[in-house]
Amino acid sequence: ISEKADILAGADTAPEISPLPPLFENLEKLQSFQKRHARACLPRVGADEASGNLFIGFDAGSTTTKAVVIDENGRMVHSYYASNLGSPLHSVMNALKEIYGKLPKGAVIARSGVTGYGEGLIKAALKVDVGEVETMAHYKAAAFFDPEVTFIIDIGGQDIKCLSIKNSVIDKLMLNEACSSGCGSFLETFARTLNLDAPGFAKAALFAAQPMDLGSRCTVFMNSKVKQAQKEGASVGDISAGLSYSVVRNALYKVIRIGHADELGEKVVVQGGTFLNDAVLRAFELSVGRHVTRPDIAGLMGAFGAALLAKEDSEESGAASSLISKAALAEFNVKVQNTRCAKCPNRCLLTINSFSDGRRYISGNRCERGAELEGVPGAISALADKANLAGHLPKLAKLPVIGNLAAQPLKTPTGLPNLYKWKYERLFNYYKQPNMQEVRASVGLPRVLGFYELYPFWFTFFDKLGLKVQLSSPSSKDMLSQALDTIPSQTVCYPAKLAHGHIVSLVKSKVDFIFYPCMPFELPAEYSTDNRYNCPLVGTYPEVLRLNIDMLKESGVKLVMPFVDMSNKKHFIEIMQRELSFLNLPERAIKNALKAAFAELAKFHADVKEAGDRALEYLEQTGRTGIVLAGHPYHLDPEVHHGIPDLVTTNGLAVLTEDSIAHKDGKLSSLRVVDQWVYHSRLYKSACYVAGKSNLEIVQLTSFGCGIDAVTADQVAEIMEAAGKVYTVLKIDEGANLGAARIRIRSLLAAIRERRRSAKTNS
Repeated sequence: ISEKADILAGADTAPEISPLPPLFENLEKLQSFQKRHARACLPRVGADEASGNLFIGFDAGSTTTKAVVIDENGRMVHSYYASNLGSPLHSVMNALKEIYGKLPKGAVIARSGVTGYGEGLIKAALKVDVGEVETMAHYKAAAFFDPEVTFIIDIGGQDIKCLSIKNSVIDKLMLNEACSSGCGSFLETFARTLNLDAPGFAKAALFAAQPMDLGSRCTVFMNSKVKQAQKEGASVGDISAGLSYSVVRNALYKVIRIGHADELGEKVVVQGGTFLNDAVLRAFELSVGRHVTRPDIAGLMGAFGAALLAKEDSEESGAASSLISKAALAEFNVKVQNTRCAKCPNRCLLTINSFSDGRRYISGNRCERGAELEGVPGAISALADKANLAGHLPKLAKLPVIGNLAAQPLKTPTGLPNLYKWKYERLFNYYKQPNMQEVRASVGLPRVLGFYELYPFWFTFFDKLGLKVQLSSPSSKDMLSQALDTIPSQTVCYPAKLAHGHIVSLVKSKVDFIFYPCMPFELPAEYSTDNRYNCPLVGTYPEVLRLNIDMLKESGVKLVMPFVDMSNKKHFIEIMQRELSFLNLPERAIKNALKAAFAELAKFHADVKEAGDRALEYLEQTGRTGIVLAGHPYHLDPEVHHGIPDLVTTNGLAVLTEDSIAHKDGKLSSLRVVDQWVYHSRLYKSACYVAGKSNLEIVQLTSFGCGIDAVTADQVAEIMEAAGKVYTVLKIDEGANLGAARIRIRSLLAAIRERRRSAKTNS
């Protein structure tokens, strides 16, 4: 009994939070660490000593503004770092005024560059010469300190950027997706709660004897961990050191998703203001088991990279800088107003910046129409030049007019094929007003999930049976808001949530019944697969809708949701006779309708393939580059993809769908996963085709919380990386903030340019 009592007493007093290794055991190790990192020091020259051509780089971040001025030898002449107080433009103007005020007479601003969150606005307002995506700016800066860099990790106040470098080209880009927890602001928040400033909080961590293992969850959960650590007697230093480990673990295991330190390579450069914290830097080195390079300007690397890019551009072009002059800057001002764009259903919230010299800059648009590019001479050509992938803008190759549906040939303001728009119109462009005296009933079909693949089949099937087919309206947040109380789980993917809104809207439209079949199996693929399973949500979600939408029972609208396997035609006919018995349909009518439906579905698939062939032909003839925007069929929904296809074409790239090229002769290499999902099979097939084409790249759309996508993303990444190509994934859900998507797409463009430049140099 006594022994048991001792054990229980020990269990009660045992700490719930275990300690981690201390950052530094003694002062000697800290001094050795600081001496090693002092080597990565950027040469400097005083502003009063500067002469000749100078180059300015601005980094207009989400919360801070950085500026760096360098001379022709890469020495730093001046630097600027300040909070932007919510106005990046005014902050950069203050930085530029300070620079102009310190330049001696013998110095000339030869070229300027800008990167970061406010790049577009700053470039337009102040006539900055070069604008570049921040990932490329950070790479240029890191390569200055270590030309053989293999991995770059940048932890700022609100975001984490990780770049994998192969053959001096950005090979992979990783960003924090869901929130900014685990960044610099995360540490500052905890420092304030303990009545310390950030430097004091960091200093307390250096010699902490028992850093607390606080995990790497978000701030809300971390607060509970910190409180528990305090109850157990942890010191401020132990908590600070533990949080330093947490920041690092968040980056390594949730952003990079590292399996082994070898994945980083031997030459790692860390940057961002957070790494100026020696505790975070030491925690990173201990976690990966290797020394890394931290430049002494870690917080200025974006601006330094922009300055280097400006210098490169000056050497290549030799043109004079267009940067706003000191006199013009003194008179410059801007007026800002907001409005909604009415040129498409997206209704983007536009921010219109009107400058004192009569120019305007519009942001917030997802496509070129919001930026008023339509009808503006030279605007589309400017986009082509920006992409730097073709020297001219060819006439649009017409895509096929589909059957008797009168689908319009594809046209976009940029003159580039966009098969997402084309396919969406082709898919749902089925309208017929039957003689109402001959109509048996009206059937509602929801514009959701599996219908993005099979709507031509189901429309034709019910149309041939003499039913009036009513398709639910296009997806919208207003539609979803009417059914929020029917969604049983907030962790389900956004496309599934939208299904609730579509069913409610069909009930309100007073159709006689709603048809939404459960289909655990899809039709067999045209190529060999291990199985033909449907996504579990796509295959069986009608059950969730039936059990959670009370309006179905209250309204009396019947939800017909049979389990069907379309590959078994005999069984299909038997099920339809049973489930639609209230319509008194003869067996022959069902057979004839089924035959017509399959014929129309085959025609739809043939049209998609032909559209893909035409788009590929267009790319071959023009020398342009196309993006295969791959995902599930429901990613075609504009409310789901949030205008990403338009964003791609705005950046000078054509857009294709994975099913428009899956029939091509790309050889499917051996897969590491079990290939049992039909849509993913064609995803792998199209990835293999893209891997062998120099004018195609792949961007995969995945949904937050989709377990299957987590598997397919890794497999597609392996296919692309094996071919030496960049793999890009965009995780999307309810949020319509395209900031991360824009960075990834522009980073892909930059990687393409660098790869082609490198190949040209080597040849």
